[in-house]
Amino acid sequence: MTRLLITGATGFIGEPAVRAARDHFEVHAAARGTPAKPQAAFHRCDVLNVKGTARLIEAVRPTHLLHLAWIATPGVYWTSPENHRWVEASKHLLLTFARCGGVRAVVAGSCAEYDWGAAGVCRERDTPTRPHTTYGRCKLELGQWAEAFGKARGVSVARARMFFLYGPREYPARLVPSVARALFAGAPAACSAGAQQRDFLHVEDAADALVALTRSDLTGPVNIGSGEAVAVRDVIAHVARACGRPELVNLGARETPANEPPLLVADVGRLRDELGWRPRTDLARGLRETANWWRLNRAA
Repeated sequence: MTRLLITGATGFIGEPAVRAARDHFEVHAAARGTPAKPQAAFHRCDVLNVKGTARLIEAVRPTHLLHLAWIATPGVYWTSPENHRWVEASKHLLLTFARCGGVRAVVAGSCAEYDWGAAGVCRERDTPTRPHTTYGRCKLELGQWAEAFGKARGVSVARARMFFLYGPREYPARLVPSVARALFAGAPAACSAGAQQRDFLHVEDAADALVALTRSDLTGPVNIGSGEAVAVRDVIAHVARACGRPELVNLGARETPANEPPLLVADVGRLRDELGWRPRTDLARGLRETANWWRLNRAA
């Protein structure tokens, strides 16, 4: 069986990715923190510690790499100079991976790589990549470098451009958990008008897509999304119904940021037609189950 190293393995995406990969790989999970319930061989590792990461790769000798670790703190990661450290550390990670015999790598990118001013339906080969944030610029820089590096060194590289994920264990300040937690506490949920349309995908589906991409020989940028545009206010309505407190939702109580694009959705042609992958969780069920998770884990 091929050997897969997953970085960021205790994170929001990393934990379900470890579960999804176990049927297909000998999985080695690497992260700064310790998992509550280890699902695979676990290695404590900070990717920013270049020497420590090199020692791990030299010991494990993975054939495949799913690189998810990155700064992800809401309100911080968009502009943090720490993004530049992650670019350089990730380059060292890939260099060591190739030197130790690695053959296939998937690096997590973002829809923030696209020019949101020219976006709408984002197509990997057509939509301009002119990111407006430090985070987006650094993700784009790493992805382009990794793809060129892979071609030069004989490593197959795919770049997974993630859209808007939701599900259990998401950071509490983000849209779905912030609304659910407020409503379960009996407090008003102050929201924007929510007219903007986004591409929402359950994190378990995203993890499954990432593992499918890692197992494939597809290269270059690949959008990871549902391919469906949904108004933010409709997502909020689903959550409110699941919580049983729709009367506490206050749409328009917060201003919509001026730079918010009205439409941001993935073209999933490569994901669907070239990889043969489709999501399994419909939005209503996924949001209902996620809201129920927050009902049981309000202190998380």
